[in-house]
Formats: sequence, structure tokens, C-alpha cells
Amino acid sequence: MNIEAHHTDGLEACVVECWSCKGPASPRALFCSVCGAVQPPRPMDHFQRLGLMPGFDVDQGELERHYFGFQRRLHPDRFAARSGKEKLMSQQQAMALNEAYETLKEPLKRAAYLLKLKGRKVDAEDGATISDPQLLMEQMEAREALIEADSAEEVQAILARTESDIAFAVDDLSQAFAADCLDGAAKLVLRLKYLMRLSDEARGRKSRLMKGNL
Repeated sequence: MNIEAHHTDGLEACVVECWSCKGPASPRALFCSVCGAVQPPRPMDHFQRLGLMPGFDVDQGELERHYFGFQRRLHPDRFAARSGKEKLMSQQQAMALNEAYETLKEPLKRAAYLLKLKGRKVDAEDGATISDPQLLMEQMEAREALIEADSAEEVQAILARTESDIAFAVDDLSQAFAADCLDGAAKLVLRLKYLMRLSDEARGRKSRLMKGNL
């Protein structure tokens, strides 16, 4: 299967000029079909870059096949005898693919990015202020329970509940995007962010408690 042509979203209707031979090239092409020169990364969204249909529900197997397939074609060994310009462009292509892959492989980053594409910016990074009173209260109570837990078993119970809540939040995000409910998706992104942070904190506390019992 031609991965580059799997999802074009109109890009294949456009034609750009190859920097090397000046022949026609697809904006999504890694290499010129005429002279074989590697092309610079063109402006496009992460889904287009990896040949995927845009949406929250991403087939992880397909994502990895496309990503690693592209990266194999851009391996530095393939450019040992190429010009410095082509080596630089291959590195730029690899960096653009890395950014797309790192964004789309994680549900939280993927959801925030998809909202951005739809014109709704949501701060999914650490340090963002939580303005939803209900979510803020839930976060405070969970943190308090984690601080008060004085055994690895208690922390494990909190971690198990948190992991379950994360799975439900991801399912809810899928439904929200399917219904094009952007307000609901934006709230769920913030909740998923806090749940994932709580999960990390619980794992860290569990590890410290277990080491303390050695």
C-alpha cells in the first residue's frame, strides 16, 4: 500500500515544485518522483503527514506502521552519499514526523491537537489553571487521599481507580468527538490531564513507600 497516498485531504490536488529538478511534486511526497531528491517538509497537519484520517480514534497499529515506514526511508545511512542539503532536508522530514507521531500516539495530546485543528485551544500542559469547580474539587480530594495514604497497598488502590477513570475519560472523549461536542471534549481534555498527572504521582509515591519498606 502507498502510505503517502492513504490520506491526502486535497493535498494531492496541489502540486509543488521540486527544489532539485524543478519538476512537479506532491506536497506530501518525501521524495521527488522525477529525480528522487528528498523534499523539504511542507505545511500540513499531523494526520496528513502520517497518512491518517483525522479523528480522535486512531488505529495505533496503523499509526506505527506509517511512522516507522516513513522513518526507514529517511534513515541517515540512506543519505551518506547525498548532498549536505539533502541530508538536512531528510533530518527536517524526520523531525516533522517525530513531532506528528509523538502528538498522535497519546490520547491527551491527540485530543488537544484535534481541538486546536477545530479552532478550540485547550491548554493540556502542566501548570494550566483548572477553572471548573467540580473538577477542581475532585482533584483536591484525590490529592488529599494520595497524601494520606501511608502504605503501598492504599496507593495501589488509588492508582487502580485512577487508571479506570483514565480509560473512561478516553472513551468519553471518543464519544464527544464523534458527536462533534467540542465543549464536552475540551472539559474532558482537562480532566484527562489531571488524571494522568495523578497516576504519575501515585506511581511515584508507591515506589517510594515500597523502597521505604525494604
